[in-house]
Amino acid sequence: MANFLRLLLGLALLPMCWGVSRAFFDAIVIAAGTSGWMSVEALSLLGGVAAFAMAWFALSHPVRMYVLGHELTHALWGLLFGARPSDVRVSASGGSVKLTKSNLLITLAPYFFPFYTFIVIVVALVTYAFFRPLPCLPLWLFLVGFTWSFHILFTLETLGQRQPDVKLYGRIFSWTFIFLVNVGIVLVWLALMTPLTFADLGGLLAQRIISAYTGVWSAFWIAVVWIYRHVS
Repeated sequence: MANFLRLLLGLALLPMCWGVSRAFFDAIVIAAGTSGWMSVEALSLLGGVAAFAMAWFALSHPVRMYVLGHELTHALWGLLFGARPSDVRVSASGGSVKLTKSNLLITLAPYFFPFYTFIVIVVALVTYAFFRPLPCLPLWLFLVGFTWSFHILFTLETLGQRQPDVKLYGRIFSWTFIFLVNVGIVLVWLALMTPLTFADLGGLLAQRIISAYTGVWSAFWIAVVWIYRHVS
């Protein structure tokens, strides 16, 4: 019964995914128009994203490094929810970590939480505490883009495989949830790092999500009317 309800919830979230996607592209256009793509900061961030993407297609994938980050993410989120992690195992073919408790966020965290980007940001904040302004800002932004690209590409590849984490909560629900959280993190980043405000972001999301559900509702009634006319 729980799996069936999660399936229904996942299907109900699909229009929201479409609305959030449209809001995401709106936010990108606004952020680019106000701050510009040609700034050193923007180019550094995008350069990091592009650098890992090129390495992804040109070189062998650092699978063991991804698996390590995957299992440490489970452990980190387990600690946040009061679980005790132990026996972390990592290999090129997979990994595991024992936790005394689990939940939705602990289970799916590796697919929406960019572990190595988090490490870069923490190190940057510690550096900023001792050296102001933060030295070599373009390098930090490059590393953020590089590790974020690492997270996105490995997540896409992993979700294409049979993952026990995803299967536990149902593929449709897990995929929609992971998508929404990943896009949400990027939107928050844009609101923090560009002139795009949270008020702007909230307005975009509300408009696009309402539009998506309104469109689905309209299509549903058009289909009902068409069926009624052709059956009766």
